[in-house]
Amino acid sequence: MTDALSIDATWNAARTRLIAKLEPRGSWPGVLPLSSLATAVAVSALDRLGDRHRERVARGRAWLVAHANADGGWGDTVDSPSNLPTTLLCWGALNLGDPSVAAANAGAERWLHRRVGSLQPEAIARAVAEIYGQDLTFTAPLLAQLALMGRLGPEPACWKLVAQLPCELAALPRGLWPWLRLGVVSYGLPALVTIGLIRHRRLPGSRPWRWLREATVAKSLRVIESMWPNGPTDTGRMSGGYNEAPPLIGFVLLGLAAADLAEHPVARRCERYLCDWQDAAGGWAVEAHMRTWVTSLAVAALASGYDQGVGQDGIDSSAVRSWLLGCQRKIRDATTRAAPGGWAWNELVGSMPDGDDTSGALLALRCLGPADPASTKAALLGAAWLAGIQNADGGIPTFCRGWGKLPFDRSCPDLTAHALRGWSAWLADADPTLARRLVRAAARAEKYLADNQRADGAWVPLWFGNQAAPRLENPVYGTAQVVLALQARPPAQATEILIRRGAAWLVAAQGADGGWGGDAGVPPSVEETALAVAALAGTGQAEQRAAALRGAAWLCARTQGGTVFPSAPIGLYFAQLWYGQELYPHVWTVLALGRLRTSRAG
Repeated sequence: MTDALSIDATWNAARTRLIAKLEPRGSWPGVLPLSSLATAVAVSALDRLGDRHRERVARGRAWLVAHANADGGWGDTVDSPSNLPTTLLCWGALNLGDPSVAAANAGAERWLHRRVGSLQPEAIARAVAEIYGQDLTFTAPLLAQLALMGRLGPEPACWKLVAQLPCELAALPRGLWPWLRLGVVSYGLPALVTIGLIRHRRLPGSRPWRWLREATVAKSLRVIESMWPNGPTDTGRMSGGYNEAPPLIGFVLLGLAAADLAEHPVARRCERYLCDWQDAAGGWAVEAHMRTWVTSLAVAALASGYDQGVGQDGIDSSAVRSWLLGCQRKIRDATTRAAPGGWAWNELVGSMPDGDDTSGALLALRCLGPADPASTKAALLGAAWLAGIQNADGGIPTFCRGWGKLPFDRSCPDLTAHALRGWSAWLADADPTLARRLVRAAARAEKYLADNQRADGAWVPLWFGNQAAPRLENPVYGTAQVVLALQARPPAQATEILIRRGAAWLVAAQGADGGWGGDAGVPPSVEETALAVAALAGTGQAEQRAAALRGAAWLCARTQGGTVFPSAPIGLYFAQLWYGQELYPHVWTVLALGRLRTSRAG
């Protein structure tokens, strides 16, 4: 247990350091660590261009060699255990003619023998399919990279192991795409075209499909060219790439270069993007950055320690508000065709508006103090945007409705909970018509959450996991987010039952030392402990309050009084890619201790 003075001192120290990280532009940095997977894909793509980027490729390979795990494999982050997809991509990216990578190559092959049982191409393909199932968004590009790098045996036989993506369907009107069951999620369409094109060119199918695909190549390439949203640069670097994601951009370049289209305008843009975003150390991150998302989280966290909004202690609220308003999307998205009004994870035009970032921006705008007309107008447009993507089951998907049941297009508890909080924050400002729409949307969302609460009281999120937890899931994150959202709902018996069951599960999942991991019995992290404390701080139950205080004591000790914030790779990016974010533990510690302070005052 810890006392109120220790909580206050830790909160003050953490808050002061968080405020100090506010950039003059009005945002917090959202830089992601370098990724072995992203680096492997970028290296493979640039290598297909011949000697044009020999030095960049060499630096990327050197980074991969330096960051192999002791067991010979690679994880998504330098703090991640080795996994099959990343190890395969890194193995494929190594240049066998370079003696400097010989040891790393041998280590990778030993790891793959242990994991797969052999290096036989068929065994590798089966092992990859076991991970991703019917979602070909990542399976086909990964196997295509291995085939191109000579890791799946001789051509053309190796291409039988790579699924033929229906690239010809991209030439059909966009309004039909949601109904075509393309085998990839919406953001993966550029890779569907280019990886499908390689497979078609290397191992043509039977007539008439062969003729049909060839006849639609030019149209499909025009489609993906139109999906590249050109925009302003970011500190001198190119932006506007597909999702601002080097792995996806790398796969697209890999496909075009292998199809003898290295000089196509899309290929040249991908090439420039990868060159611009290579880190000085030689590697690439999975994403340019997450500045808008982290800024929204930071604002909400700082507001948690005050009765009314963000305190005026060194924060230029007008600059932050202006930053967030400038990030709202004013035009239809080039990839998902989502309507204007949403927010993406950063301000760069290549990132796509989504449910989580839109909800985060709504909460942040409310937390910045009294809203001006511009903020109110933007927030209500965002709230309507969220209601517009609600699925038939009442849940909120990531990007848009109608793309089927692949992972990032289905409803999920964490996004649904966040949307509930966003709607609740602005309901009083809505006109009667919008207010009725939001009330209906919120009721449907709460029913979705009730229907998807596990029998033990927990909820499982989509966008966060835990590498040490069963099935790699993170029910602590998901349950904490849902409990936080339901606490903002109007009092109702059914809502209270959901909260009580979720909070009871959190108490039961707490470790003996007071911390939380992603699930019961999992080693604790600052991120998960802070979120559990934040959720339990608002329940008002004595047992749950005691658990929150034990968690606060763990946080005070682990962060050394709010001065040190070790991060854990609990974030999930596209295709189950793990990442860590250095401000997550910092932001959520401020949120947790702030909520404890305000609940104590109440």
